[in-house]
Amino acid sequence: MPLHRVAVIAPSPVSLFNLAIPELLFAKVQVEGRPAYEVVVCTPEPGPVATTGGLDLYVGRGLDAVEDADTVLVAGTGRRYEADPRTVAAVGAAAARGVRIASICSGAFVLAEAGLLDGRSATTYWELAEELRRRYPALDLQGDVLYVQDGNVMTSSGYAAGIDLCLHIIRGDYGAAAANAVARQALVAPVRPGGQTQFTQTPLPAERGVVCADTRGWAMRNLDKPLTLTDLARHAGVSVRTLTRRFHAESGVSPLQWLLHQRVERAKELLETTTLPMDRIAEASGLGSADSLRAHLVRRTGLTPSAYRAAFTRLTTAA
Repeated sequence: MPLHRVAVIAPSPVSLFNLAIPELLFAKVQVEGRPAYEVVVCTPEPGPVATTGGLDLYVGRGLDAVEDADTVLVAGTGRRYEADPRTVAAVGAAAARGVRIASICSGAFVLAEAGLLDGRSATTYWELAEELRRRYPALDLQGDVLYVQDGNVMTSSGYAAGIDLCLHIIRGDYGAAAANAVARQALVAPVRPGGQTQFTQTPLPAERGVVCADTRGWAMRNLDKPLTLTDLARHAGVSVRTLTRRFHAESGVSPLQWLLHQRVERAKELLETTTLPMDRIAEASGLGSADSLRAHLVRRTGLTPSAYRAAFTRLTTAA
């Protein structure tokens, strides 16, 4: 299996956090015991590259790395305007060849400057959203989501939303099982839906990650059981109202919305990696019945369970 080449462009001054995400996640993907991705960081002028944190980062590869890439990802930058014309040209040429193009945070400004977001849905970090809309009015801004895919072009919000975007890419390439395995290895949340809010207006409580993290882990181990809000609150040792408030602050969604998403993800993983009948998959994922499984999967993916299995199965058929 040939390596899928990901060229990560570091526009100066680049966000170190953005730059670390693709290497962290793509490097952990293995298929049949072999690495699935090769990640190359590149920049218009090889050598020291300024970062938004005031450090210099040495990048030895130039934009020639884009020429044989399967995916080009532009990291966020502290200089949104007057993008290096060499970067703009390289990204535009890659898109013209049909290469998948993605950006994290303010990297969307580079894609927009290359004309790749004209007439497309896109997003960026919430503080920059209106600025992006004003500067590039031809795009369809989705200002309060984690990431957006419009055809072969993907954009994400800032900071940890870059993790969600990379997991989304991995899921599309190798399935939910591979993406969730990487998420577990990297100790990050499983693949989240792109339409989830950036939850910019939700303050995080001081006990962030203590109560709800344990309860989320417990719920993940018991998805096949008919869990209720009362069950979750009892495990967390708080009232239903307190659980709901804290859960939304940490996850951006209600406990039951989060639970449903995890059930659908579990069903997708089972569809990809097993030959279990639909009623067994529905039972194992906590969706109840084959009819319920079908309804939720069609709503989330546009595919019936059978169609999803046919499209994304990771099982090899014996000759």
